[in-house]
Amino acid sequence: MNIKELFKIAVDKKASDLHLVVSLPPMLRIDGELMPIKGEKEFGQKELEQMAFSLLDESQKKKFTEEKDLDFGFSLDNKSRFRVNLRYEKGNVSLAARVINEKMSTLEDIGMPKIINSLLDLDQGLILVTGPTGCGKSVTLAAMINYINQNRKCNIITLEDPIEFLFKSEKSVITQRQLGSDMLSFASGLKHILRQDPDIIMVGEMRDLETIGTTITLAETGHLVLATLHTYSAAQTVDRIIDIFPPHQQNQIRMQLSMVLAAVISQGLLPKIGGGRVAARELMFNTPAVANLIRENKIAQLRTVIETSSKEGMISLDQHLKKLYEEKIISKEVAQAQMNNPEMLDKFRIL
Repeated sequence: MNIKELFKIAVDKKASDLHLVVSLPPMLRIDGELMPIKGEKEFGQKELEQMAFSLLDESQKKKFTEEKDLDFGFSLDNKSRFRVNLRYEKGNVSLAARVINEKMSTLEDIGMPKIINSLLDLDQGLILVTGPTGCGKSVTLAAMINYINQNRKCNIITLEDPIEFLFKSEKSVITQRQLGSDMLSFASGLKHILRQDPDIIMVGEMRDLETIGTTITLAETGHLVLATLHTYSAAQTVDRIIDIFPPHQQNQIRMQLSMVLAAVISQGLLPKIGGGRVAARELMFNTPAVANLIRENKIAQLRTVIETSSKEGMISLDQHLKKLYEEKIISKEVAQAQMNNPEMLDKFRIL
């Protein structure tokens, strides 16, 4: 079986990821669980290397052999798309491929509350989508861009590594730039972006101090910026952004962030009762109370403000987990495993 056939199986089985590792059979991640493809044998070193290299052009092969890591996008028969990572482990090539859904999800499809629509109508500000790897951040960003594309006349520029969802310009003009082939780094791509007349900028990942600093400045200068971070909560997100800067700059960054931050959407994907997965989210919006806590470096108090600001549309992770449990979407065990205060469910029974 060749690698394209394995990719097709991953799509047909509705897997989120395909893993190929020497001395193991091909593995699929379905609903968060890893499982082997039935009937497939373990890979040998040469076999897996040949399969992986069949996806690459000469420049990619050269880069991979020199740098030992490579991220790229791959399209199967111009239909299904994959985000592929190649790396070496114990001297052998291994591969992980994220399956990108052909159908572009809407905000309604992914269960995003209506208040997010009004955020996407803003002319400027910083909207952060955060969470661990594999929590659906890319799908959420794509749904946001899709909403703007269908409802606003904007110039949208995305910086991605690699390009995942392919957007077709509707009301908006969309330019998608890929790390490596279209720009040298996120920081360099952002450096010249003001000359490209953007209204909305999407940064695939804020990876370093320069990228974070430039992203905040762009949001400050009259642009709506969407970006991601690998953080687990709104409070941790604010802490991570501030802590990456040297101490003498942190007061200034706190002030800037308190003014430009529009929202933090933290999410994770959890197993549903009966199969499939559902997003559990924490939503924090930049109200005067939130901005004040950021300015005064009282980040630990953000969770309390979120829990008591449901009228503004905020919701804590614990509150959303309780809601999903009440609606019989997730089990009590799944909810409590993710909660900061799992005992809150012990007093609650589903009728």
